Amino acid sequence: MKMIMTFYHILLFSGDIHLPFFLVIAKISEETDRGSSVERGIAEAFCVERHSANSSYFLFKLHLHVHFSLYHNEFIFHLTRGMFTASTRSRLSTLSRQRLPPNSVLTRSTLTMAPRRTVSSVPEGYTEDLSKGKMLRFEDSLPKLPVPSLEETSRRYLKSVHAVVSESEYERTKNAVEEFVRPGGQGESLQKRLLARAADPKIKNWLAEWWNQAAYLTYRDPVIPYVSYFYSYRDDRERRNPAKRAAAITTAALEFKAKVDDGSLEPEYLRKEPQAMSSYQYMFNCCRIPADGSDFPRKYAAAENQHIVVVRKDQFFKVPLVVDGRQLNVSELEKQFERIYEVAQPAPPVGVLTVADRDHWTAARKTIVSLDPANELALQDIESAGFVVCLDDARPVTLAERCSQYWHGDGSNRWFDKPLQFIINDNGTAGFMGEHSMMDGTPTHRLNDYINNVIFNKKIDLSAQTVRSQLADPKPINFKLNDTANEAIDVAAVYHRKQIGSHELVVQAYQGYGKGLIKKFKCSPDAFVQMTIQLAYFKMYGKNRPTYESASTRKYAEGRTETTRSVSDESVAFCKAHEDHTTPREETVKLFRAALAQHTKYTQEASSGHGVDRHLFGLKKLLQPGEKLPEIYQDPAFTYSASWYLSTSQLSSEFFNGYGWSQVIDDGFGIAYMINENSLNFNIVCKRIGAERMSHYLNEAATELRDLLMPDLTAQAAKPRL
Repeated sequence: MKMIMTFYHILLFSGDIHLPFFLVIAKISEETDRGSSVERGIAEAFCVERHSANSSYFLFKLHLHVHFSLYHNEFIFHLTRGMFTASTRSRLSTLSRQRLPPNSVLTRSTLTMAPRRTVSSVPEGYTEDLSKGKMLRFEDSLPKLPVPSLEETSRRYLKSVHAVVSESEYERTKNAVEEFVRPGGQGESLQKRLLARAADPKIKNWLAEWWNQAAYLTYRDPVIPYVSYFYSYRDDRERRNPAKRAAAITTAALEFKAKVDDGSLEPEYLRKEPQAMSSYQYMFNCCRIPADGSDFPRKYAAAENQHIVVVRKDQFFKVPLVVDGRQLNVSELEKQFERIYEVAQPAPPVGVLTVADRDHWTAARKTIVSLDPANELALQDIESAGFVVCLDDARPVTLAERCSQYWHGDGSNRWFDKPLQFIINDNGTAGFMGEHSMMDGTPTHRLNDYINNVIFNKKIDLSAQTVRSQLADPKPINFKLNDTANEAIDVAAVYHRKQIGSHELVVQAYQGYGKGLIKKFKCSPDAFVQMTIQLAYFKMYGKNRPTYESASTRKYAEGRTETTRSVSDESVAFCKAHEDHTTPREETVKLFRAALAQHTKYTQEASSGHGVDRHLFGLKKLLQPGEKLPEIYQDPAFTYSASWYLSTSQLSSEFFNGYGWSQVIDDGFGIAYMINENSLNFNIVCKRIGAERMSHYLNEAATELRDLLMPDLTAQAAKPRL
């Protein structure tokens, strides 16, 4: 067998690239659509388009001679078996059966004319605008967030309310809804206004501005504990030293940042649909700024602010990332962190002001700025930084200790208005804190998963490197304060301790099974865990109450989230049957699967912009001064059905051992969960109403659901295979 591929020359203007032969074959397989010619496949495999700051493109310029022997099909199969998925091997096999004429040549003109992606590889209904870069290339063709019809929202709303109120309460709600949606009624008028807003070509998303303001920027309670969220990383055994771990995390974060800054980051996809990437602009070099009535985001130019901020013992330091035109390598970053560990001395905890209520922080910030021009420059250094690295003097061990440290710590050694804070403890444990106002969890989840993936799987070079002698020491960021400013700091610290003291946090790290077994049960993992939570709550209280799960609407322009109302008639029926031990197992299983189906259906509708809560919110926003508030909004069930006794959401990663936030009402729970291959993780937060008991019931519910479904799986496995 002979297969010869000769490269006359390969020139990549953005840098050299060396591809092993099996990667060449893989790339051809992955880039070639079914039925395409081998010539086109090879051309697409090697025609690399990269977007740069000046909108130019870099292309491979190469000539290839490819000779296939009679037995090349067998060669490719042996080369790729065990290396690729079945579908990829199938595509390779299809490709290998297409013959090139003897001594066929792919010329330079062939390659430069062939696009990297074929027309069919762009999702149907979307167009690419490569002038915007890879990351944002689909943004202008993302569909607008739809406006559901009044009829479908009323139907969906009534169904959700029916599951959580009495029959008499439901009748009142039904009457209010019928009055609202009747022809010529107030709902019809508001719907016309909303449709007009949605059709406005100047507005990409009818909800986005309203939601950012109402849900986040005008919200005056502290971001901790009520808004921000955290991730807890698994241990890095190679980097127990905190300076070494901080350097690795920073290096990986900067690699991701470079992709965001130059627009080369690949968009996210969900079921092959591109997701909105506009929120990524608020990830780096950005800060939430407190202001009277409503906060606002301030974005700084990345090229002019090539630094990060590091905080140790409440002392902030500015660390330049580029010296003599070259970015600091991992060893140089480690050296800078070591210097900070050596020289940091306790300073006034100015950062604790960012965890005060927003009005208190707004007033305090004005005071600090007025005291000295240097204070405004100090604030700018922090607010313009790429991100913040917090070197804490804590040594958390248990999962609950770690989660508490990343969620709030003692309120100091942070700048909670920054979207990204990476936290490294003295024992080498690490985690992340995210500010929520302009960005939901999915972008930061991708960032943090990326950071840990490239570190743990050794996808970036973190070996010892030369440290340049001309590195300047990190620059301390100092504030000039007076008694008024110090008093504001003290008040914020006391308030924070009181707030956190009223909460409790418990982690249920369930090791009985994970999504691997759930999929064998032929269940949606997310719906399965939602029913686990429903059952646990029912066990604890003997009833179900309104439950929120976040559903992403990022397939729409500027999309964020919609509410999945998790409690349904079906889930209530299942919980009652499960706890009634006279119910036959087969009937309970039937009700369980009906509850799963209903939950999945609602989630899909919500993710498609056809939920209840955002639509009703939008209609209410369009009431004019002096107009009567419709009865639907005055009905007690409207408020109750959106009182989230359970506020839940899932973001999963094998690199995390914790993730969470607070409850949203005093009588409720915040339950963040992760569904990993062989485990489930629940972070439970509440205002001391029984987090330990809820953890117990989650464990019990998860085990009982496994036991409920296992007989069917066992019986299926016992069937003879034909």
